[in-house]
Amino acid sequence: MELACLDLEGVLIPEIWIAFAEKTGIDALKATTRDVPDYDVLMRQRLRLLDEHGLKLPDIQAVIAELEPLEGAVDFVQWLRERFQLVILSDTFYEFAMPLMKPLGYPTLLCHKLVVDDDGRVVDYKLRQRDPKRQSVRAFQLLNYRVIAAGDSYNDTTMLGQAESGILFHAPQNVIDEFPQFPAVHTYDDLEAAFIKASDRPLSL
Repeated sequence: MELACLDLEGVLIPEIWIAFAEKTGIDALKATTRDVPDYDVLMRQRLRLLDEHGLKLPDIQAVIAELEPLEGAVDFVQWLRERFQLVILSDTFYEFAMPLMKPLGYPTLLCHKLVVDDDGRVVDYKLRQRDPKRQSVRAFQLLNYRVIAAGDSYNDTTMLGQAESGILFHAPQNVIDEFPQFPAVHTYDDLEAAFIKASDRPLSL
């Protein structure tokens, strides 16, 4: 049996922190896991910037409410779910991502949680576990699933390496250059073709 594991931001939905940075004009918030490999360093930077500018969770959620899945993402998810069990493995937070799950048909989402005080300030975050994407794939494999995974950032590469097949999608050139062992595609049509090629059973476009 085969399982599809996808990253969320940059693969199915816009990068939330980039959208928030553009709304607030705080360029430093545009940094993502495409730029900073160490997730804790990245999140501590984000929390510090939120605190410095007096920004709270409702401010971020107001921007998220204006976002929609990437063009073609809904159709791709439907195509994928007709052929595989699908799990979204993301380093986002439930407080961010849940509003964007509805147009995607509420696929299973495994991510993290924010620590928010009574005033709505984001004071910390809680990882589901260390290296959660790779550990999730490993757990699925222990259940005798064969995993095909796709993502776009540094924090996806351990997931791609653990999976039976890993695919880079919409990845920046620096990630593609550093991880040439993974095929890199940039359109949903090409991603469908990559899943078909990686599958050990007959599939059709």
